[in-house]
Amino acid sequence: MPLHPGKHILPAVPDPAEHAAYIREREPAATLADLGGVILVYQRHMVEHAASRHAARRLDWVRADLCVLEHQGGKVGICGGFGPGAPAAALVLEQLIALGTRRVITVGTAASLRTDLHSGDLVVCDSALRDEGVSHHYLPPQAHITPSPDLTDRLVGSLRTLDAPVRRGPTWTTDAPYRETAAEIAGYGSLGVLTADMEAAGVFAVAEHRGIEAAAVFAVADALIGRRPRQDHPGTRNALRTAVEAALSTLRSRS
Repeated sequence: MPLHPGKHILPAVPDPAEHAAYIREREPAATLADLGGVILVYQRHMVEHAASRHAARRLDWVRADLCVLEHQGGKVGICGGFGPGAPAAALVLEQLIALGTRRVITVGTAASLRTDLHSGDLVVCDSALRDEGVSHHYLPPQAHITPSPDLTDRLVGSLRTLDAPVRRGPTWTTDAPYRETAAEIAGYGSLGVLTADMEAAGVFAVAEHRGIEAAAVFAVADALIGRRPRQDHPGTRNALRTAVEAALSTLRSRS
């Protein structure tokens, strides 16, 4: 929780618009407002894979690898290479929003809290437990946060169009992956939480604070219940690629 009471309602001194102004000093027409949205990814190879499959234009406008992809007559951004965790995602998302982004889908990996979820399974998030720090700087203290219902529904529909089996449910977002305890895993699992991740609650909070739409989909990479450590499982990589394609279709259809 922020040390200063009522932090979330106080105006901030730094403004993301300053970053946009800095970029436009050298590129006056710099904007992302003409895109259907931006996909956030947390593995650099996912940006490279998407760029190899679609006509791509690289931009150096944010503190990350950013490409604009041509997809079925529309344009969608994909952004990665900034590392895992809600703080990194929030920083980059603020810069993307300041440049005009109005929709974002975060595509990452997560750990399973259920015995019937395995490496390579896809889960669309419909709420997130706020056990990270970022969201509490943006919104009043509450246990959960939800993504855009409309964008989430469209994402599920896009995955089903690709014949991708998908589950839908809550996640537990935490900043401390090496401090996930047995008591938390059992307790949250008993409440129906499907996964643990590091970004969703922070991304949803920034999106809500700035008035944009956000959604999230995870590829299961490991398990906390009946502990299965992460491996380089081909199913996880394939699921991430499927999720990116579904996100592209979802955002293109909204452009």
